[in-house]
Amino acid sequence: MSSKSNTVERNANGSAKSSSLKEICARALTKSEWEDKDEFLDVIYWARQVFGILLGIIWGIVPLKGFLGLVLFAGISCGVVYLYAINFQNVDEDAYGGAWELVKEGFMTSFAGFLVTWIIFYTGLHYDSIMAAKPT
Repeated sequence: MSSKSNTVERNANGSAKSSSLKEICARALTKSEWEDKDEFLDVIYWARQVFGILLGIIWGIVPLKGFLGLVLFAGISCGVVYLYAINFQNVDEDAYGGAWELVKEGFMTSFAGFLVTWIIFYTGLHYDSIMAAKPT
């Protein structure tokens, strides 16, 4: 029997904290009650990282360039997180410090992952057109 999958830890206030990744992922994909605020913020953080990489791949394939790509990423990323937290999970934004606290959770690291992925895919897929457009 694996002790890792059935481990229950106690957080600072003494309430039970689930440490099973499978349980957390299942709760993230269904409407759930989030007793541990940090656990919900962790879900937002990691979902945003995955979402940033996916958007970077899409932007690189499309190919989007410049300021438009940056603004679209910021708008879509913040909008999706806000709609997920407020409409899907029905969390009280005031319990987390307001909408701004929810929206900014993990934004900068997601933005960095998005940029790296976007640059790699765009350059890799469109290198010939980039070089052909360069003046000689």
